[in-house]
Amino acid sequence: MKGFLKKTLAVCLIGLGLGILLVLLLPITGWLILIGLALIGVGFAWLAC
Repeated sequence: MKGFLKKTLAVCLIGLGLGILLVLLLPITGWLILIGLALIGVGFAWLAC
């Protein structure tokens, strides 16, 4: 159960990061893109462990 919750959270983080990146395809500010990339990275790291 714990592993399932972890994976669900990781997928949510990846989805949120991708959503931020897609919304900002016209890059308004660089730091929002960095936040999106960071969320995707954290999500994948979470899935890996």
